[in-house]
Amino acid sequence: MLRKAKVEDVKKMHALIESYAKKGEMLPCALVDLYERLRDFYVFIDDESSELVGACALHICWEDLGEIRSLAVNDEKKLSGIGKKMTLACLEEAAIIGLKRVFALTYQPKFFERLGFNEIDKGMLPHKIWGACIKCSKFPECDETAMMLELSE
Repeated sequence: MLRKAKVEDVKKMHALIESYAKKGEMLPCALVDLYERLRDFYVFIDDESSELVGACALHICWEDLGEIRSLAVNDEKKLSGIGKKMTLACLEEAAIIGLKRVFALTYQPKFFERLGFNEIDKGMLPHKIWGACIKCSKFPECDETAMMLELSE
């Protein structure tokens, strides 16, 4: 079941995101940041176990630009369509609130290509988005791929 995140989900979201961060596949995210950005997040709850198995955020960067962030799916549930469902929910919300473009920095560009994103040069992104990157151990030598989707009106 896909739904907006609730306060009770934060610690489980944190554990899921940190599991990727420990492997170097995602930026770590402090609990306080998850609480502050709770409204950005969707979660996916497994119907059988009632466990949180996915999280994904739409972060507003500027008047016309949003970012898909912290997309994580439990290892046992990968390739089950959960990531796609959460990303599409974020894109639908982006369109509803009037964003024109959505980007993602990712190690999984093929996933985003299948959703219509195109690879772009990271230099095309506004400097404002790099604030979170300063915390990354790979900064300034980012090895993620920048992907952009132009939303139709």
